[in-house]
Amino acid sequence: MSVNKVILLGNVGKDPDIRYFDQNRAVANFTLATTERAHLGRNDQQIPERTEWHNIVVRGGLVQVVERFVHKGSKLYIEGKIRSRQYVDRDNQNRFVTEILVDELEILSRREPNDAAGTTKRYSATGDVGEPDESGYKSSFDDLDFEPQF
Repeated sequence: MSVNKVILLGNVGKDPDIRYFDQNRAVANFTLATTERAHLGRNDQQIPERTEWHNIVVRGGLVQVVERFVHKGSKLYIEGKIRSRQYVDRDNQNRFVTEILVDELEILSRREPNDAAGTTKRYSATGDVGEPDESGYKSSFDDLDFEPQF
């Protein structure tokens, strides 16, 4: 048995690059920064703050969520899997890239500047969204202007 699961909590480094293909398929790419705080290590050695940059890839119905709600500086919780791939660039050089393919996405930053509650919603590639409310009804994409295609 093996597991390929990545959990990230960080800030979007640039506005997503959204590309649409034939048959209404789309992909969104952006970077996510995760930062480890500075701390004292063994023997009181100062370990500096360290920021790691992750290449994020979103496909399917989640692309519309990213397009509408995710911007540079947005704080996101992401669950997905790690993928590495190789390609040849314009200069005929082999390049390697490691990406995170998103399965679930939760937007932690406020949607609107006046949204004092700072509510969040979780979006999933499987179609599950949000947490059940008091009535037991699971929230859906009803409050969005689009219908995701899964």
